[in-house]
Amino acid sequence: MAIHEIDNNPMMAGQVRLIENIIYAAEDGEALKMDVLAPWAQRVGYLKSVPKPDPRPLIVFVQGSSWRRPTMGEQIPELVQFVHYGYVVATVQHRNSLDGHPFPAFLEDVKTAIRFLRKHADEYCIDSKRVVVWGTSSGANAALLTGLTINDPRYESDSYTDQSDTVSAVVSCFGPTDVEETFEHAENIPGADILQICLFGDDPQKWPAIKQEMSPLTHVQDSQQYPPFLLLHGDSDEVVAYDQMTKMYDRLQAAHANVEAYRVKGANHERDFWSPQIYKIVRQFLDGVVHPDDADDKED
Repeated sequence: MAIHEIDNNPMMAGQVRLIENIIYAAEDGEALKMDVLAPWAQRVGYLKSVPKPDPRPLIVFVQGSSWRRPTMGEQIPELVQFVHYGYVVATVQHRNSLDGHPFPAFLEDVKTAIRFLRKHADEYCIDSKRVVVWGTSSGANAALLTGLTINDPRYESDSYTDQSDTVSAVVSCFGPTDVEETFEHAENIPGADILQICLFGDDPQKWPAIKQEMSPLTHVQDSQQYPPFLLLHGDSDEVVAYDQMTKMYDRLQAAHANVEAYRVKGANHERDFWSPQIYKIVRQFLDGVVHPDDADDKED
């Protein structure tokens, strides 16, 4: 029987490296971590024959967690495809509101993660001028707030203050845009009352003002320049009502922001929302914004 031959892969084309448990900050004595998905050839010095690839656009992904500590690896199998399409992807943790970290701790952390990645752009092969933030559920709330409060000192930690938290685009999947309405919609969900105390404090009289500040809808200003937004939401969502997306879409349009929106027919929160079509829509939107031109394996 003949021994078959295939070519080697000296440029490490198509190979994706998972860099786990990168500590990007320590807040209140608590290590905050991220995982990074990058082309394997990014590992400088691994093979002398492999040149360092050109810098790539960065996707900062924030997994939904009801404003608890996100599970970083939950979407990694699906996010790998974006590395093949020419991106670097970072999935980030933030502090857990149930552990005594009320709003705006989670927002501060996401912004800190963006500044950290800009600080280390060369190490992770990132083009610091092309950074997008993508979130799901509470992570989408964080993503929207990030895009609407760029370099706002109210939400800036003491880490990497020489860097910007500017983003080139925002992707929101079933994100809360009106926090008051979110908790009214979810009042029968176990733990919602405790979560409100953890997020907003133990004085209910202060809650309305904090909920308003935490609502992306209230941050949209008519005279402000914003990055492009992509909004996606299931119309059968039992956790975050579908009309939260439509309100956000209308408000951004009224402010003359660049915004696209998709209604996912019959989709509930997270469960049956995801499909290959969703990922294609996100990729096409991001390609139109940041124009990646160095993908290993472009596909239609």
